[in-house]
Amino acid sequence: MPKKTDVPSLDFEFDLWQRGILRVAGMDEAGRGALAGPVFVGAVILPPDHPSLSRTLAGVRDSKQMTPPERERWAAVIEATALAWAVGQASAAEIDARGIVPATRQAAERAIQALGPAPACLLTDYRLELPSVQIPQKSILRGDCCCLSIAAASVLAKVHRDAALRDLDGQYPGYGLARHKGYGTEAHRAAIHQLGHSPIHRKTFRLK
Repeated sequence: MPKKTDVPSLDFEFDLWQRGILRVAGMDEAGRGALAGPVFVGAVILPPDHPSLSRTLAGVRDSKQMTPPERERWAAVIEATALAWAVGQASAAEIDARGIVPATRQAAERAIQALGPAPACLLTDYRLELPSVQIPQKSILRGDCCCLSIAAASVLAKVHRDAALRDLDGQYPGYGLARHKGYGTEAHRAAIHQLGHSPIHRKTFRLK
C-alpha cells in the first residue's frame, strides 16, 4: 500500500537522461476498476534541462495520496512544466467490447500518439505494459509512488477523468457520478439496480 511518506524521485529519469535518452514519458491510468465511464491514461515527458525540476514538482505524489484540491493545483503545475503531456481514453463501450486490459492499452496508445515531441522511452506503472508499442519501455512496481514522471501522469489521468465524470453526471443524472466518479460504491450499485445501466456503464463488469 502507498504510504503518505512516499516521495517519487527522478532516479529512473536521470538514469536514462545520462545515457542520452532525453524524451522519457511516464504513464499511468485512472478508472480501471470503475463501473462507469472511460478509462484514462496520462503521459508526461518532463524536461531534462529544467534547473529545479524536483523543487518545482515537490508536491506531486501518487494521485491516490492527494486530495482533489491538491490534484487540481498540481495538475496545472505539471502541465505548465512538462516538455509534453497528453491524456488518452477508452470508452465504456470499448471496454465492454475488448476487455479492460486491451482498452487501457488502447487509451495509453492514444496518449502516446498525442504527445509532441514523441517519446523515446516509456516508464509505465506496473500492469500498464504495452507489448504492441515499438518504443523501449520499463514497467515499474509502484511506479506512481517512486517515479516522478509516472506520479505526474497519475495526477493528470485522475484530474481529467474526474472532470469527465462530473460532465457525465449532468448527462446521466441519478447515479451520483460526480461524487463517486463511477466507482462501485454502495450508493452507485443501488442506483444501477434501480435505474439500470446507462450508456456509459460497463455492462461486462459484475455488480458485487
